[in-house]
Amino acid sequence: MIERAWEKKIEPLTVRVSTAVRITGLSRSRIYELIQSGDLETIKVGRATLVQYRSLKLLTGNVVPGVGETADLRQSPPGTPST
Repeated sequence: MIERAWEKKIEPLTVRVSTAVRITGLSRSRIYELIQSGDLETIKVGRATLVQYRSLKLLTGNVVPGVGETADLRQSPPGTPST
């Protein structure tokens, strides 16, 4: 089977809480605390709570903040004034 370079870069838009626990290594309770505090963005689909994958990556520092992110998820580097 031929694999295309762009296929390897596809990431999920959202993950379930149980997957967020596995990805981050944080407890289920801590994930829900982060959701409650607004540090993780979620959407509800029926009874399922889906965590925005990008907010998980921002939380763990695996992505550089850039265009298209919400202001809530951006954090200024230490020593720089907030906008």
